[in-house]
Amino acid sequence: MKVVQLSTYHTAGGAAVAATRLHRALQRYGIDSSMLIGTSKRQETPHPEDGVMLLANNFLAEQMAFGRFVLERLFFLPYERDKSVRFQFSPAVTGTDLTFHPVIQQADIIHLHWVHFGFLSLNGLGRLFRLGKPIVWTMHDMWAFTGGCHYSRGCDHFHTHCRQCPYLRWPGERDLSYRIFEDKLRLYQNAPLTLISPSRWLRDLAGTSPLGRAFRTLAIPNPIDTDLFYPTDRNEVRQRLGLPTDRPLILFGSFNTADPRKGFQSFTEALRLLKVRLNDNHPEIMIFGKGQAGDFAHLPFPVRHLGILTTEEQTAAAYNAADVMVVPSLEDNLPNTVVESLACGTPVIGFRTGGIPEMIEHRQNGYLAAVGSAEELADGMHWLLTSADSAQLREQARQTAEKRFSEAVVAQQFTELYTSLGQ
Repeated sequence: MKVVQLSTYHTAGGAAVAATRLHRALQRYGIDSSMLIGTSKRQETPHPEDGVMLLANNFLAEQMAFGRFVLERLFFLPYERDKSVRFQFSPAVTGTDLTFHPVIQQADIIHLHWVHFGFLSLNGLGRLFRLGKPIVWTMHDMWAFTGGCHYSRGCDHFHTHCRQCPYLRWPGERDLSYRIFEDKLRLYQNAPLTLISPSRWLRDLAGTSPLGRAFRTLAIPNPIDTDLFYPTDRNEVRQRLGLPTDRPLILFGSFNTADPRKGFQSFTEALRLLKVRLNDNHPEIMIFGKGQAGDFAHLPFPVRHLGILTTEEQTAAAYNAADVMVVPSLEDNLPNTVVESLACGTPVIGFRTGGIPEMIEHRQNGYLAAVGSAEELADGMHWLLTSADSAQLREQARQTAEKRFSEAVVAQQFTELYTSLGQ
């Protein structure tokens, strides 16, 4: 059985990382998996990886891929409410026809991941559907069942029919989101599609939309390599990284720390509250991800900005150095940061939103706070740093990763799904 994974990016962003990890896990457990990447950035795959192919594999193809991305953004520019939502809404008007690519023709099953920014348009998706091959679509966000947004941010119009979209400059009853929703309704008719959600939260949400409820939808989590992300000696890691060994370290990480959805403002306020409660042994803050050191100058504790961590080994070291990971996302599916931290035995504090409560067991492997509550986020940090049984928490965190998110567990679930579709 041949399966091809389709993803705009290889390792840039959480959805791409999850797709690549699934590809690797499937290969290790006997599935003939290949991966076709739509990005125009050859430097994103600096070294050959077994089964990974770039659609833009020469200079001309790179320019065409970049051109499709630009056209997609230019199309949306007159519609966007402001630049803060520029990359939060995908109209899917530009893309490429993949039906003639050899890896698509040879595949028994096509597995879609995050395929936006000029990789696949709605027309391109339709061409794949018309091939008649079973198609699995892992929903890394809400886009598959909305009129264009990746996260609705509280808007519930997708439950009936998108319209009056808060992302648009001129929302209306028949605005761009309405038209895209209509296009998807036509496109999805008789599509050979199975929807996969990494979280039960998103699975259930898909079932509330006319676009999602027509398809079989399963919840299968993203895998983690527990041989790469595993607990190591914290003091040894800190000494190697030049970090202090005599005070607690709190970790925050995101692909883009400036993304409002990732909750950095709540994290900042919680740290201010925490400082009032701690009499001594003040922590230091470690931050990784896109951002400038100056962006963190207002935090009440010393900050080590680690920048963008380019290898999984570097990322695992950051988790192992930390006493606690804070993931204050206001809306999220199944964040890689939570799984990675748990696999390294580092407890996690997060909000009760999206798929996060499916990963964090309150006061067992971390701490859950009410959505948007900096007060409860500070409560969690204070408890973990001063009162909790850290050894037990770390052991429970590791056990969660091994039992629910390990490659063997997740690969088995996908193997069973692929087998059922191929019969």
